[in-house]
Amino acid sequence: MAKTKKKAARKHEVKAELSNFTLAKAKSALTLQIYADGEKVGELQIGRGSLYWWGRHKQTHKRVSWARFTRMMNELAYGGRD
Repeated sequence: MAKTKKKAARKHEVKAELSNFTLAKAKSALTLQIYADGEKVGELQIGRGSLYWWGRHKQTHKRVSWARFTRMMNELAYGGRD
């Protein structure tokens, strides 16, 4: 009897909106709306100068510079090793 693979239900969904294709001008950004189990968990706006994060049900955003984002990702991915 042949085994059939079950497809796992997707937990996360990301919807994207691009305000300016090249991101070369001020006020241009890529906005990602992130959902888990059908509920919005946050929104990430990626621009030339930095990232902005709005958590679920939050009115204000958190700004993260590209330099800080790089440090955060290196710490998460490599434990602080370069």
